[in-house]
Amino acid sequence: MRAGSSQVTWGWLLVLLAAVTWGTTGTTSRLLAGQAGAGPLVVGPMRLLVAAPLMLLASLALDRGVRRPGWGALLAGGCVAAYQLCFFSAVPLAGVAATALLAICTAPLMIALVASVALGEKLTRRVLVALVAGVLGAALLVVGANPVGGAGFGLGALLALGAGASYALYVVITKASLAHSPPMSLAAVTFSVAAVLLLPVLLLQQPSVSTIASGAPLFLYLGAVPTALAYAFYTSGMRHTSATAAGLAALLEPLTATILGVVLFGERLGVAGAAGAVLLVVALGLLSFRGSATAAETAPLA
Repeated sequence: MRAGSSQVTWGWLLVLLAAVTWGTTGTTSRLLAGQAGAGPLVVGPMRLLVAAPLMLLASLALDRGVRRPGWGALLAGGCVAAYQLCFFSAVPLAGVAATALLAICTAPLMIALVASVALGEKLTRRVLVALVAGVLGAALLVVGANPVGGAGFGLGALLALGAGASYALYVVITKASLAHSPPMSLAAVTFSVAAVLLLPVLLLQQPSVSTIASGAPLFLYLGAVPTALAYAFYTSGMRHTSATAAGLAALLEPLTATILGVVLFGERLGVAGAAGAVLLVVALGLLSFRGSATAAETAPLA
């Protein structure tokens, strides 16, 4: 029991660390736009083109080779590529706040529903309360920091919901695939597939040499840390947490992003944002409370 509990705790911490690291993505993208003039449809593919080779090297070192990809890795790669396209395309139409609200905050609900059917995960009362508190908290946090708005909201909202659905499917497919694939190999193949799928998008954007050169340090950081390293943590952590809990933990991303926005760019959190931050902490506390993650809920699939 103690070994199993230790694995659950370690897995939970890895997922949380991944979510915190993801929270730096928005800040990095904002710096890339300002310093290098890199648009969102350049940033998305570039982060994957940097991350995929790093993941493949890590898989060669840790797993002594890259396992032959199954359908799960190929489908998960398609979901990652779809998320990048939907999310970054939604931003100019619906705005950053509305896109984050619709994509990031609805994903845990989608994950919980799909995982309960596809993986047989139990929706306990504690998990349901944590889901409600977490989604509401993330919504308040995003709205409090950035009022919702933007032209072309209808199409942008649909794209943002598509991003949330893509992420939800990625989590559930990855969780199921971990039963027969090492985490690093699975992540490496998944993101290599996504990088190949998004390469035509990058070629169509035709970024200038000066954009790539001036943004090189930030592109490297974005691909190496909040993508390659973070998803390696996330995939490894999911072996010992439920898909529902992993999806909810990702709500720590907008909290981290908001804190960075307040500290680095002088953004205002507001009363709603502060209340949302408190609710997020409560939600994460409910899931991390001793005894909340039982072996039945968090054990990897046999």
